[in-house]
Order: sequence, then structure tokens, then C-alpha cells
Amino acid sequence: MSELGLEFARRQDDAVTEAAAYWSAVNRRQFLTHHTFAVSAFATPFSRWLIDPAEETRARESGPTVDRGHIAELREAADSARLWDSRFGGSNRKSASLTEYLYERVAPLLRGSYSEAVGRDLFRVTAEMARLAGWTAFDAGRHSIAQRHFIQALRLARAGGDADLGSYILATMAMQSLMRGFTSEAIDMAQGAYRRGQTLDPRVAGFAKLIEARSHARAGDERSTSACIAQSERLAERGADGEGPAWIGFFNQQRIITDAAEAFRDLGNHRTTFAWNAAGPMPSDAFARSRSVRLSVLASAHAQNGDLAQSLHLGRESLNLFTRLGSLRGMEYLRVYGRSLEPWRRGPQVVTYLADVRKATRTLAAAAA
Repeated sequence: MSELGLEFARRQDDAVTEAAAYWSAVNRRQFLTHHTFAVSAFATPFSRWLIDPAEETRARESGPTVDRGHIAELREAADSARLWDSRFGGSNRKSASLTEYLYERVAPLLRGSYSEAVGRDLFRVTAEMARLAGWTAFDAGRHSIAQRHFIQALRLARAGGDADLGSYILATMAMQSLMRGFTSEAIDMAQGAYRRGQTLDPRVAGFAKLIEARSHARAGDERSTSACIAQSERLAERGADGEGPAWIGFFNQQRIITDAAEAFRDLGNHRTTFAWNAAGPMPSDAFARSRSVRLSVLASAHAQNGDLAQSLHLGRESLNLFTRLGSLRGMEYLRVYGRSLEPWRRGPQVVTYLADVRKATRTLAAAAA
């Protein structure tokens, strides 16, 4: 059970078996939550995907017939889940039901009968849903569960011959590694996700560069951070008029602004953080989690600038929104923000605020267990 979901299968049929077995274990709560995230578990999936990011999808001639109607159903389910997660977070029941849907509805279709073309689309939409299942688990603080979902998603994207989706998933894996403190590995994975940048959808390549920028910022490399952000902007501009996949539709100038502000906050450059924030409006309610992140980043920048009152105002707003979203990952952002309050650590308002963050973290962690 401890290795379940970590296998990046060589054979396509084995990939279906591994993914279905993992979804079954998570859905039936047979997967123990005490397993921890291990960045080393990404090494084999990373290397195998780089060697062959898009394989040929094989037709199947046994089991129930899968047709375009099934693909339309799964596409609608994936679109709905993605929009719901963006607005309401990964800890609500609707987001958590993704694994149930993958096991009960999607897994039987993967074992069905389909042509190469239908099979290719089936693997692609399933990979998208598996990535989202990982993302919602990540947001809820279930890091080992998320990691295994990402590995299976990457394998399914490869089975669907979709290098774009695979690159997007790999960039997401880089982000998880970064948030878990593995900065160097995050840089490697983000660069790997961009490796096919000459053929990728520009927005996919731009997102990979944005995650690389954030990773360089955590490493204290401002020059590389700035270079990657500039490249990400150029790629976003190139892809602005395209009709790429819906799952990369979030990547636009507003997203770049939010991540760039965070990167320069990590570099301790509050003036540049403020400049990036002024470059575009705050994310709307449709992107509630991004709004929460931006508020926490601005709170840190105001603290770096010595403005405690405005810092705490924004920090409180971010805490309230992250708590409503049930985002344990958001509490990690607030812990980073809390470090910027160190000069005022004995002040009553700061003491109260940090106590409220700890209380919210305990509540969300208990819910995730």
C-alpha cells in the first residue's frame, strides 16, 4: 500500500491498472494519510516522461464500448470541477468527490473498447481530472495523496499523446516540490516542463517559466527570476489570441502579476512587489484562491516596508478567505507572512493574529486527517 500510486508504468495497460488501483484505495479510504511527500518519488516519472512525453494510444477491443458521448460527459465534468475548485477551493465535498468519480465512472471506461482517436481523448480528459484531484488534495494539505495523483496524471497524459498537458502537470509537480521546500528540484522540473518549449502551446510554456521564476526567487536568484518572468510574459502575449485547451485558460497577465509579486516578496524586494501589484487588478471572486495569495503577499510587502497596520489588515483579510476556502496550503502562505511580523512579535495585535492563524491551521489539519 505504501508504494501504491507512485509507479510510472512502462506499459499502457499497466498504467490503467495502477491508476485505478490507486483511485480505489483513496476512494475507499484504504490509503493511509500518514504517508509523507517524498520529492525523490518524482525522479522516475520525471525522467521517463522526458524520454518519451507522448506515446501512441492503442485501441482496445474488449469491454463496453466508449464513444464520443462518454468523452463529452467527462469533458463537462472536468470543466465543472476545475471552475468549482478555482472559486471554492479543494476541501469542499464537490472537489473531494473527484476521486470517487475517477474510480466509479472513469476507470471502467479506461478498461472499455475504443478506437485510437477516442482512446486518446479518453486518456487526456482523465489525466486532466487526475491532475485536478491532485491539486485539490494539495490545497487541502494531503501532500502524499496529491503527489501520487500527479504521477498518475502525468502517465495518463503520456498515454494520450498530450505533451502540452504533460508539461502542465509537470509544472504543477514542480510547484508542489517548491511549496514543500525542495527548491532545486523544483527548478529542474520546471525547466523540464519547458524543455519542449519550441512546440508547446505558448501559455503552457509560459506557465512552466513562471514556476521556474518562483523557484529561483526562493533560491535568492533575482536575475534568473526576472529573466524567467520576462520570458513568461512574452509567451503569454504570444498565446493570448489562441484557442488552446480550457485547462490553461487561467494563465494570463493577471496570473503573472500575482506570481511575480510573490517572487519579489520572497526576494525581500517590497518596492518591486508593490510595482507588480499596481500593474493589474486584484483577482476576482472567480479566482478566490489567487486573491487570497495576493493579499498575503501584499501583507508581507507592507510589513517589509514597516507599515504594520496595513499589513495586518491585509493579513486578516487573507486569513478569512483562506479559512473559508478550507485551504491548508493557504496557511503555509500565512506562515511565510508571519515571519515578516517578527519585529512586532510581542505586540498584542500580532500575537492575536498569529494565534488565529495557528487555530485555523489546526482546524483545517484536523479536517484533512
